[in-house]
Order: sequence, then structure tokens, then C-alpha cells
Amino acid sequence: MAVDRLSMIFAALADPTRRAILARLAEGDATVSELAEPFSISLPAISRHLKVLENAGLISRSRSAQWRSSSLEAGPLGEATAWMEPYRRFWDVNLDRLDAHLRRIQQDQSAQRSDSTQERSEQQDSGTLERRKTT
Repeated sequence: MAVDRLSMIFAALADPTRRAILARLAEGDATVSELAEPFSISLPAISRHLKVLENAGLISRSRSAQWRSSSLEAGPLGEATAWMEPYRRFWDVNLDRLDAHLRRIQQDQSAQRSDSTQERSEQQDSGTLERRKTT
């Protein structure tokens, strides 16, 4: 079964170690040893993560003498972002509508409390006046 490029990108991004590697590569190129430093996993495991990232097109690797360097390739991240953009807009609109609805509810509740407070104040004032009349 053929896997489309976007699925490969998201599969690669699904792993927190690979996301951390991409974050590091966003700062600049790095060797396998440099990428492995913050992790408590073996160099072969890091190499497997790099292979997944490379197959997804998220990184490129080059060899210079004995050093093998990895570089971030931003294009596929743009593809993933472009695919997600309509969903982001959908949620922005719906969350804005929810926020407006909740504000209306709060205003209505605040107005009801204010009306209730006003009525109690008027009742108290009325009671005070009647007591004064009877005395």
C-alpha cells in the first residue's frame, strides 16, 4: 500500500523524540552525536529516527569526510501547516462564537443579579418608609 507524503510527515511528527530533533535542527545543522546528546537512547536509535525524518522529507543528511550532518527541510512542515489551516480557521470561528455566547450568558446573569439587588433595595426602602409612617 502506497503511503502519501502528508501521512509520512504526520507519522514522523507523531513521535516526541523526532519533534525534539526537529526543534534542535531549527537552530542549525547537527551531527548524529550532537542530536543524540539530550536523549538517553543509543546512536542507532537516533539514526532510525533520522531515517524516518529523512523519508518524510523533513530533514536532509549530508556527509563531509567522517561527519554526517543533518539539516532541517522546512517545505514539508509548510505542507502540513497548509493542510491544517482550514481546520484552524474552523476552530477559531467556532471558539469565537462560543466566547461571544459565554459573554452574553455572563452579561445576562450579571443583569439579573443587578435587577435582583435593585428590587431588594427598593423593598428595603419601602419597608423603611412604612415603618417610619407607623411610628
